[in-house]
Amino acid sequence: MIKRCNDFGAGGVSVAIGELADGLTINLDKVPKKYDGLDGTELAISESQERMAVVIDKDDIDKFTALANEENLEATVVAEVTSKNRLEMFWRGDKIVDLSRDFLNTNGVVQHAKAEINAVDDNSYRESVPEALRGMTNAEALKANLSRLEVCSQKGLVERFDSSIGAATVLMPYAGKYQLTPEDAMVAKVPLEKGETDTATVMSYGFIPKLSRWSPFHSAAFSVTESLAKLAAVGCDPSKARLTFQEYFERLGNAPERWGKPAAALLGALSAQLGYKTPSIGGKDSMSGSFNELDVPPTLVSFAVGMSEASKTVSAQFKKVGSTVKLLELPVDENSGLPDYEKAMALMMSVYEGIRSGKILAASVVKEGGAAACVCKMAFGNKHGFTFAQGLDSRTLFAPLQGSFVVELADKDAFDGVTLGTTNDNAVFIIDGVVHTCDDLIDEWTAKLERVFPTDSGKKAKMSADVPLYKERSIFVAKNKVARPRVFIPAFPGTNCEVDSARAFEKAGAEASILVINNLSSAAINETIDKMVKEIEQAQIVMLPGGFSGGDEPEGSGKFIATTFRNPRVSEAVTKLLNNRDGLMLGICNGFQALIKLGLVPYGEIVTTKPDDPTLTFNTIGRHISQMAYTRITSVKSPWFSSVNAGDVFAVPISHGEGRFMANDDVMKKLVENGQVATQYVNLDGEVCDDMPFNPNGSVCAVEGITSPDGRVLGKMGHSERKGNDLYANVPFEKDMKIFESGVGYYK
Repeated sequence: MIKRCNDFGAGGVSVAIGELADGLTINLDKVPKKYDGLDGTELAISESQERMAVVIDKDDIDKFTALANEENLEATVVAEVTSKNRLEMFWRGDKIVDLSRDFLNTNGVVQHAKAEINAVDDNSYRESVPEALRGMTNAEALKANLSRLEVCSQKGLVERFDSSIGAATVLMPYAGKYQLTPEDAMVAKVPLEKGETDTATVMSYGFIPKLSRWSPFHSAAFSVTESLAKLAAVGCDPSKARLTFQEYFERLGNAPERWGKPAAALLGALSAQLGYKTPSIGGKDSMSGSFNELDVPPTLVSFAVGMSEASKTVSAQFKKVGSTVKLLELPVDENSGLPDYEKAMALMMSVYEGIRSGKILAASVVKEGGAAACVCKMAFGNKHGFTFAQGLDSRTLFAPLQGSFVVELADKDAFDGVTLGTTNDNAVFIIDGVVHTCDDLIDEWTAKLERVFPTDSGKKAKMSADVPLYKERSIFVAKNKVARPRVFIPAFPGTNCEVDSARAFEKAGAEASILVINNLSSAAINETIDKMVKEIEQAQIVMLPGGFSGGDEPEGSGKFIATTFRNPRVSEAVTKLLNNRDGLMLGICNGFQALIKLGLVPYGEIVTTKPDDPTLTFNTIGRHISQMAYTRITSVKSPWFSSVNAGDVFAVPISHGEGRFMANDDVMKKLVENGQVATQYVNLDGEVCDDMPFNPNGSVCAVEGITSPDGRVLGKMGHSERKGNDLYANVPFEKDMKIFESGVGYYK
């Protein structure tokens, strides 16, 4: 049905649609718009990331529109493919654009320019100790190195992005029980709606800005090298990878020396592609990185993509105490200063094979900060210490020997290389007789960007009540037995966890039914209400999945879901499910926010909520947070926890901006007495915490989930539906609370 498609990015309507065919007639009056008053030019160039242009056969228009409507999407015919070989645009009956496709294919400019590539000096940035560290002892430089902007932690930035969506993440961005070792590559299973797979995709990148300032040519070649090496470091075959490039350069004008920078970078990248026999299959470039007298550094970032197996992926944090750690330096041609491509690929393959065979326990690729920064960051995740070998020179420790490897070995003699030292269990770093504690180095590494991208709110949660373990199982037993219970999962605009939730229930033995909530018109809303009522009447379980319904607007999350469920017909169907048919309800993240706004937790029924009722509000840190949270089972009163025991601790992915549970002292006391505090955030020792990172959102009494009085309605923030084999392998603890199996088992 779809012949071609394109998204609306930079350039807007004219570019997105204009790239689809040689001849097009566009009616700008038909283009859907958010704001009135736009003229033809503004409509033609306006961007909208929520739109996509597709080319379909005329005979498929009605069918395509109907399919789009089922997904709550607007589909509007705005253009027609013609044989004129021209791009025409009409606005209010006037033709305002009429361009030849031949002209458009030139991008409107002459396709040649003079480029002058300047020779580089002999002082390669890659081989040099950074200027900021020169003159320091190794012990002084070890600490100062970690606080450099090029090396310091970016955790506060990374946590703003959902790293576990899709229930396929093999490596979280930060590894170890303290989640402080940054990973070199993103690894995720291939997404499936049904079944299970071990096949995973791997993606990494390479680029050092200061090396590119020295030589765009060399930088591009080493960027490709770094990106491929990072694949090997997680156990992915680099020889089978493919590349894509992101290029960003200063405004070029007519200056040959400016044109020489992208020309050199592209030649360097081509050299690496030919040398490694690894093609680039895509890319994106921009030549507008200038503002007044400021220019961006010459930028060619290499991204490498490969295929691997989730079960054979290895993370970067040190695994054992007493391990030998070595630097495996990338072979470089002395004459050109470029990687010796054949030998470099052989090194990458040996690391890849060493990881697969278990000879290498952990690996990280050298970049800014050198081998010393790699060692530190590999140790931070589990707060291991490290004893550096005697006599190491500053180049070995601090030069950004891009593409080299730091490896933790199972057998110290397995690989030839420079011995950097051994891991220890004292949580101290010993270098040239000087001792640094692990915590001191972590503080140095994290402090630089803490004010810009904070990782700690500095606030303590209120711990208004002691919450003992509630070990009594619920006496409520389902009278209506069902071999394969049916689960109704509504997908609201902004919901993004419906498929993950359905997969979790179906793997547990249930039959899941997803309904896309359609709000494109009043008629569609009424039809959707009819469908919702019918679905609830046929279901034994109602699941409200996570996401950002209605973009978490207005003034808070979950309101759109709650408003819909307050519809009298829907509310009545829910009441009958719970009161007459032994029904269960589950709400995770956005679903929990809706349950609490409805009163289904903690009251077990839809009520008009009062100002002193429990609520979920913004995290104390004031931003979205994505990480693994350690949670304990505090109460097993709920049938949702029939497969676990009170006190069990799990690592569960969280991803929310409004997850802070709030309740006054009287409410908390009642919840505790009734066994309604289902789960709480804890530290590595299973102890309830009042501050970050272990209480990630600042919840009162560290509450992560609560239930209705009888336990049949459960709301929780942690994404327990994001589960599967070999997921989040770089963070310890059991991941699966068996919530879905328990819910299905309730009806057996």
